[in-house]
Amino acid sequence: MRKLLDAGMRVFAERGYHAARVDDIVRAARTSHGTFYLYFANKEELLRALAIQCAQEMGALAGHLGEVTDDAAGAAELRRFLETFFSTYARFGPVLRAWMEGNVEDRETSQLGVVAFTDIATALGLRMRDAGERGDPATVAALMALLERYAYFLVSRQLEFDADTMFDTVTLIVHRGFFGAELAA
Repeated sequence: MRKLLDAGMRVFAERGYHAARVDDIVRAARTSHGTFYLYFANKEELLRALAIQCAQEMGALAGHLGEVTDDAAGAAELRRFLETFFSTYARFGPVLRAWMEGNVEDRETSQLGVVAFTDIATALGLRMRDAGERGDPATVAALMALLERYAYFLVSRQLEFDADTMFDTVTLIVHRGFFGAELAA
């Protein structure tokens, strides 16, 4: 099953969800159609299995955001969170692209993405309010849009920037702009 999930992720990344075929996934996994259908009825079920894994990791991430103070310790906590967010997004890029591009027809699978991102938004909003900043829905939505679109851009364009520079920059922007830090990072 692991080989099929990994192959599905690769094929979805290379061809896109809609263009991917079970034949492509089976070939990439170097297994048979019989093995595929032992675990999944179709590619939608394979995507659902990947979406469940992604949603679990994103949900766990939301639960591990510590206090974001306006000092170096707050910047370090925020950076740790952002590094994990971006690495999770990169690992599950094809699933997240399918969610964000509206390619998922199954409501339950789509709902997994909504819940995962709502959990992260809620955690960020609470931490903003804890820091004495606006954690209102519009501000949180702006932060989520910034993070999600930037992650989407990196994954969909397969861009690679110097990781330290990228994380320093994103942390600085979020720490100062959304958490009110004066002398961040």
